[in-house]
Amino acid sequence: MTRTYWAAGTAVGLALLFAVGATVATAGGADSAPASSRTPGLYSADAGFARDMAVHHQQAVEMSFIVRDRTKDEPVRVLAYDIANTQANQRGMLLGWLDMWGLPKVVADEPPMSWMGTDGSGHGGTAGHSMGGGAGVVTKPGALMPGMATKEDLARLGSAEGREAEVLYLRLMTDHHKGGVAMAEGCAAQCANPAERALAQGMADAQQSELQLMADMLKQRGAEPPAAG
Repeated sequence: MTRTYWAAGTAVGLALLFAVGATVATAGGADSAPASSRTPGLYSADAGFARDMAVHHQQAVEMSFIVRDRTKDEPVRVLAYDIANTQANQRGMLLGWLDMWGLPKVVADEPPMSWMGTDGSGHGGTAGHSMGGGAGVVTKPGALMPGMATKEDLARLGSAEGREAEVLYLRLMTDHHKGGVAMAEGCAAQCANPAERALAQGMADAQQSELQLMADMLKQRGAEPPAAG
């Protein structure tokens, strides 16, 4: 399981190195800084991804803490701890970039995922909750973004115990990761900041590995993965 998180850890290290370089370049003056290290626009892919993925990650952390209290199964508890720890750290980086860029963490007139339909330089777009190129990733009624659980899903997880909690968590997190991978791949393709692109690609790679791990864990428990779409 340690190998599962190697890509995420590497991406965090690269992102930190790029962030230091961007800060130094910015300190040298706006004219001397390369375009990739300049402050992103309010509605850019860089800023939109940081805002949306911070929210997306927060729910993964919440679900992971819930299931750790609902089962004694060690493999599920270890997976939940690793997801919570990894995504909490990544969320901190995303929010830290927004602070460094002087951009708000919430924009009232920005629909979730609208940045997926932009070229990284403007406001708008039509991808919205369809996730652009994220085939098969949809937003459930009552959920904020693709892959995210509803309040009812969280309530069910909070009341389940043992194998029922394990299976429900693995299914909910499978959908959650599919949405997260599509978002991360969108940033890897659209974001201008090299540190953010590196982090996004690391997220996508690590979560793809976790998707296979969770499929195996569901199979071990005699359960099917969530239906696609």
